[in-house]
Amino acid sequence: MLQCKRVVNEVLSTVDFVAPDDRVVFRTCKREQSRVVFQMGTSDAERALAVARLVENDVAGIDVNMGCPKEYSTKGGMGAALLSDPDKIEKILSTLVKGTRRPVTCKIRILPSLEDTLSLVKRIERTGIAAVAVHGRKREERPQHPVSCEAIRAIAETLSIPVIANGGSHDHIQEYLDIEDFRQATAASSVMVARAAMWNPSIFLKEGLRPLEEVMQKYIRYAVQYENHYTNTKYCLCQMLREQLESPQGRLLHAAQSSQEICEAFGLGAFYEEMTQELNARRAEFLARTPEAAGEPAEDTSGIIKMAVKFDRRAYSPQITPKMCLLEWCRREKLAQPVYDTVQRPLDRLFCSVVTVAEQKYQSTLWDKSKKLAEQAAAIVCLRSRGLPEGRLGEESPSLHKRKREAPDQDPGGPRAQEPAVPGKLCKKPFVALGSGEESPLEGW
Repeated sequence: MLQCKRVVNEVLSTVDFVAPDDRVVFRTCKREQSRVVFQMGTSDAERALAVARLVENDVAGIDVNMGCPKEYSTKGGMGAALLSDPDKIEKILSTLVKGTRRPVTCKIRILPSLEDTLSLVKRIERTGIAAVAVHGRKREERPQHPVSCEAIRAIAETLSIPVIANGGSHDHIQEYLDIEDFRQATAASSVMVARAAMWNPSIFLKEGLRPLEEVMQKYIRYAVQYENHYTNTKYCLCQMLREQLESPQGRLLHAAQSSQEICEAFGLGAFYEEMTQELNARRAEFLARTPEAAGEPAEDTSGIIKMAVKFDRRAYSPQITPKMCLLEWCRREKLAQPVYDTVQRPLDRLFCSVVTVAEQKYQSTLWDKSKKLAEQAAAIVCLRSRGLPEGRLGEESPSLHKRKREAPDQDPGGPRAQEPAVPGKLCKKPFVALGSGEESPLEGW
């Protein structure tokens, strides 16, 4: 997050925090601004403050994860590793409380002894934070171990700030009414639900759980509408399917390698096409209003051969790409290697590439989500205009089949397009404040 820039996405009506390699690390929108709490992993007070100030105008609160036991977190001194360093905890939280305009909270696990746990939470309370979430398990314990409602209750009875109870999924929380039961068992102010909410987000509906098929369809529609990276969408759907992963639909989901394939697996192929057309129309409309945002190459494009093509990896052999075909042809003809000139459009961070071969330029008029895809499309334009094979399935090109695939083209989609953070590094955990009287964030179910 420290490397990210805040970008207003006019097409999606979102605020994106984009890394230098073009990954969208965090995306949010106006609708959730008053509800979403930004949870970070950190081991440094000043770096934590820099990130908090970066996002504070777009979120409702700032939370520090001090409970994650996974190695990717603890090896950097973050998550549960902080529990053994109370001085660092105090410095991080005090710095955030003084330096940001949003409420600051933290999430911890319980320590080996109740006495040490109570001593730690008292010290945490003195930093001035607004609330503390307690996962009622020790650092080494996992979901199969019982959650300690007694430890959470002891903390709640000791502190004057709100205590948020966590860790009750499955054993205690399987439907909406169970949330209140868990709150009472722990004497907490409110409840944080993670796993049970991933399994079926409609657990927050007072009317009861909605059918999983309905929930997954609605989730997929949101994912496409906001261009969520397909790997993250796939991960969340797998969490929902759980024991149904071996079903025909589960196998289709497991094999999906794009948002389009996920939609097709759930009978939403037509919706995907409609939403894609709508988003493209929005982009075109915005560019028409602000032509300077187009980011087109500055040179005269009158001599460029153009076609409206995209590189669909499903139509090509895993070992062959259009760029490889074009490079091989240039070598056989003793021509200079193809030269790719790629630009990125500031509006939506899409890419367009122009390839030069034998002093002639070629370009696809369709913009792509990654530099690699844009270059493949430009190569297709060149090959098709010259009547050359491009490596599509069914085409014969013996010399290419013997060649080793070039590393840069190994993954046409590439993780650079919009790779999600590793699950757990940054997560939006549903926050339930029972009896608050606020309007439900679940309108539309």
